[in-house]
Amino acid sequence: MKIKELIAKCTNYLENAAYTKNRIDKYKGYWRCGIIPFMELMALEDYTPDVGEAFMETCNYNGEVRHQEREMMRSVSILNDILSGGEIKLRNFTPVVHPLTGSVGKEIEKFLLYMKSIRRSAITIKDHRMYLSRFNSFLDKEGIASVQDIEEHHIIKFRNGYKLRTCIGSLHVFMKYLYENHVIQKDFEYVLKGVSVRRKERIPSYYSKEEVVKIETSVNVSSAVGKRNYAVLLLATRLGLRASDISELKFENIHWKENVIRLTQFKTGKPIELPLLADVGNAILDYLKNGRRKSDSHNVFLSERAPYRPMSRSSINNAVSCLVKGSGVDTRHRHHGPHSMRHSLACCLLEDGTSYPVISESLGHASTEVTMNYLRIDLNSLMKCALDVPPVSDDFYMQKGGAFYV
Repeated sequence: MKIKELIAKCTNYLENAAYTKNRIDKYKGYWRCGIIPFMELMALEDYTPDVGEAFMETCNYNGEVRHQEREMMRSVSILNDILSGGEIKLRNFTPVVHPLTGSVGKEIEKFLLYMKSIRRSAITIKDHRMYLSRFNSFLDKEGIASVQDIEEHHIIKFRNGYKLRTCIGSLHVFMKYLYENHVIQKDFEYVLKGVSVRRKERIPSYYSKEEVVKIETSVNVSSAVGKRNYAVLLLATRLGLRASDISELKFENIHWKENVIRLTQFKTGKPIELPLLADVGNAILDYLKNGRRKSDSHNVFLSERAPYRPMSRSSINNAVSCLVKGSGVDTRHRHHGPHSMRHSLACCLLEDGTSYPVISESLGHASTEVTMNYLRIDLNSLMKCALDVPPVSDDFYMQKGGAFYV
C-alpha cells in the first residue's frame, strides 16, 4: 500500500478508536520525520513490513534505544497492524507457553483432556499444564523417553527439587491417572501420598477502619483516571469484590432502580447479590458521566489509554495498589491490593459482631469454612477464648527436694 494511503487509514482508525488528538498528532509527527523520509531516501512508495523492519533497525541513538526511538518503532508497528489486520493489536503481555514434548508430553495432553472431560475448571487445567510441563522437562534432562521408564528415584528427585505444594499435587494426580488407566504398572502412591509441603501460616493482610478511610479520602478524583480508580477502590473496600469481578463488571450487572449489583463470581461461579451503596453508586456515576471514554464495551471500567478496552485483573490490582501506597498508610509487611481490602471488610464485619454465615454470604464464599480463615484476625473474639493460667502451688516446686525450684 502507498505509504500516504496507509497513514491516512491509520489516522482514521485512531480517530474512531477515540485516541486523543495529542496522541494522533504525535504519531503523525513520527511518520513524517521517520518512515516517510526513510522511504524517500530509498526511492520507495509502497510500504511493506520488510520496509518497516529495515527502518526499525536504524532506530537508535549511538546504539542506544531511547524513549523517542521506541515511540518511532511503535508508530511503525501500528502501520504493520493496520496493513495486516485492520486494527491495532494489544501489546500488554506475551503469553507464557508451557511446552509438552515427546511421548511423556502426549500422555500429559491425554491427562489434561481427561481433566476437561470431568469438568475441571480452565484455571485448574492451566495450572496442571504448567506444573507437569516442568516434570516433562525434568524427565527430558534425565533421559526418560516414556512414562513406563519412570522410577521411584525420578519421582523423589523431582519432588525434592520442586517443593511447591501445588506442583507436587499435580504430579500426584497425574501419576494416579496413569496407574488407574493401566498406562504404567507401578503405583507411586506410596511415594507421593505422604508428601506434604509445609506452608507457613499466613495472617491475611488487612487494614483498620481508620486506615481504609484514610486511603479512600486520599484519592484525587479531579481527573478521569482518579474517578475510575476511586470507584474501583470503593467496590473493593465497601463490597469486598475481587479484582476479577471488578474487571468483569458490566452495565447489566448494576440494577439502579433496585439499588443492587448482581453478578456471577469469576472465581467460584457462584451468583451473588450485593447492595449498591450510595457512595459506591455515586462514584460509579461520576466516572461514567465525567471520566469514562467513549466505547462500545459493556464493561464498566476501561483502560486509561486508547484503544479503550476493559481493564484487566492486573490493572485493577495495580490501580488499588497505587492508591493504597499513595495514601501514606504504612503498608510494610502487608499486601496492598484489592484482596487486602476484601480482608479489611471481613475484619470490620467481625468487629461489628456480624455472624459468619452473613459474612460468608456478603463476600460470596463457596462455604462458611472459607470464612473461618478470618478467625485468625478476629483478635477480640480470640481474647474471649483465652483461659486464665491456674496458679502453681509451692509444693510442686519443692517436690523431690526442690528439684523443680527456679
